[in-house]
Amino acid sequence: MVEEWRNSRTVPLSFDAAFERFACEHALHGFGLSEEEVEAGVIGGSDDGGLDGVYVFLGNRLLHEDSDILHDASAVSNVESGTQLTLWLVQAKTSSTFSEVALDKVASTCSTLLDLSAEESTLKVLYADDLIARFRLFKDALQRLLKRHPTVLIKFSYVTRGEANEVHPKVQAKAKLLEAQFSNAFAVSTGEVEFLGPAELWKRASTLPSYTLELPYMESITHGTSHVALVALGDYIDFLSDDSGTIKSHIFDWNVRDYQGNVEVNREITASLLNPDAPEFWWLNNGITIVCSQATSIGKRLSLSDVQIVNGLQTSYTLHETLRERYSTEPSDDVFSRLVQVRILVTADQAARDAVIRATNRQTSVPVASLRATDDIQRQIESYYLEHEWFYDRRKNFYRNQGKTTDRIVSIPLLAQSVMAMALGRPDDARARPSSLLKSDADYRRVFSEKTELPVYLWLSQAQRQVDEFLQTRPEPISRSQYTNLHFHLAMLGATDLVGKVFNRPDFLNNSAREKVFPLPAKLESLWHSLLEQFDSFQKERGWGPDKAAKSGEFVTYLTTNLGYGSLRQK
Repeated sequence: MVEEWRNSRTVPLSFDAAFERFACEHALHGFGLSEEEVEAGVIGGSDDGGLDGVYVFLGNRLLHEDSDILHDASAVSNVESGTQLTLWLVQAKTSSTFSEVALDKVASTCSTLLDLSAEESTLKVLYADDLIARFRLFKDALQRLLKRHPTVLIKFSYVTRGEANEVHPKVQAKAKLLEAQFSNAFAVSTGEVEFLGPAELWKRASTLPSYTLELPYMESITHGTSHVALVALGDYIDFLSDDSGTIKSHIFDWNVRDYQGNVEVNREITASLLNPDAPEFWWLNNGITIVCSQATSIGKRLSLSDVQIVNGLQTSYTLHETLRERYSTEPSDDVFSRLVQVRILVTADQAARDAVIRATNRQTSVPVASLRATDDIQRQIESYYLEHEWFYDRRKNFYRNQGKTTDRIVSIPLLAQSVMAMALGRPDDARARPSSLLKSDADYRRVFSEKTELPVYLWLSQAQRQVDEFLQTRPEPISRSQYTNLHFHLAMLGATDLVGKVFNRPDFLNNSAREKVFPLPAKLESLWHSLLEQFDSFQKERGWGPDKAAKSGEFVTYLTTNLGYGSLRQK
């Protein structure tokens, strides 16, 4: 499976690099991460402290360096008290056994990097910048969330080609010690260590998320092929949960917003659930809207195909978080016989689905930015990509779950970063705002403008992919930190060199897109050396670290001016 995955790429990764990404993806199988999200957590290279992947989650949501809770106090106040903050660590080795040495190395690394008083200057001597940054993200989140009394899980997935059911007792003992170390790291933390071998990887890799589900109901009204049903809360919680009790996040992929946590409406839902004297739940709640391609009713059970919950995420997550544990121990509790209203709308027409999403979410206070995946321009880009056998993942992981070639799948955030870096001349913003780039209406309108020709969007995706593959497969490997900080800057230089000067309008790329002209590897190599030279000089002049420099518009001006392309920004 690893070989098939790596060879499906235009430029195959080394087996070890492919195995690391494969291991990280399937260790985190239940979170439904996109290709870019998996890639962003991969460490690799030297000074990695024995770790190949580091990821931070709040609840079931991946945290990024620009996530709201790290910069906005009001976002922190909306986090529900007791929400779990998870630090998930992955080590992937192609060895045929699990070793004590590997666990010892991780124990030493975590002892140092989880120390809240450790000096950053000391850490930089010992570990790669990217590894330090991932742990810093976790520690910053923990410190900002302390008033919300989070629970903390530190989990380590140790992946090899050895048999997980034949781990040596000494290695198992070291794993227990590492779990204890994690549990003692903070007053609110617990630790888990899991061993993943071929059997476990195979099971996870060969299990695609199911979108065909059954929903029992108490009463229903049917019109045509669609239904309005009253569903017992216990049955709805079963519908939402996988075998481990975790919520099926993939059936919310088309929802326009994430779980909002401890906001007023969710607190009211929780209060009504916990109050035995409250009126019927469905009297107080607007209910759930499901779109699907087919619905068949047999004996008060609906069999639904291609399920997506497009409205009611807040209700669903609050129900699950409030009642799931009680349902596993007290399924006969009266609360589970209460009812929730579920609308099941059957249509295979994507435009009709988008209309339902927009209409049902306009009734509540959803920011316009959250509805952008349903915009006409987004559907046009998706259709144009399909015509050229590329896949625009307007709906997260839609094409990945269909088994399409991963290096031809482009997410909305990645396209936005590519537009920002190459077409608008702002690689600093592309680097600094991986998850928040489109929150500003002004930025969205510039990135996704009706004036931009569709071939330009495809060209940008293809050019960015070529740049990334060039950096990942150079004979002289680069550090993960260099890649993270500078791959958008190199893409900008490649586009600028084709045009011959700096520019900040997508139409400057029309000719390159029509003629399918891309920067050649030899030119990228030359530009890469120039970029590194200017990056080092800029840091020395300013006394800045690499992260700060890469996120600075000043560096973009410094770079393009010194390389003779001119400047569009004031210093």
